[in-house]
Amino acid sequence: MSDSIKDRVIAILAEQAMLEPGDISLDQSLEDLGIDSLGLVESIFAIEEAFDVSVPFNANDPTEGEFDISSVDAIIRAVQGLVATQAA
Repeated sequence: MSDSIKDRVIAILAEQAMLEPGDISLDQSLEDLGIDSLGLVESIFAIEEAFDVSVPFNANDPTEGEFDISSVDAIIRAVQGLVATQAA
């Protein structure tokens, strides 16, 4: 299950960054990928739609939310947590 979440999150971020999924590494930040604030919001919407979850995200202050966007890996772990919470 977690590999499919990882792959889907990477695919969403790759689409926003206009990169191939294979070009994305887990330690990269959104800034490294060239994803700006609008791309971040679009990525959040895409993640919510893909996984049928509600992301606790404050677009006005991305660092204040519970949703860690510090790296690709952090985003994947946050999504995995949301999916697990929803499934419980």
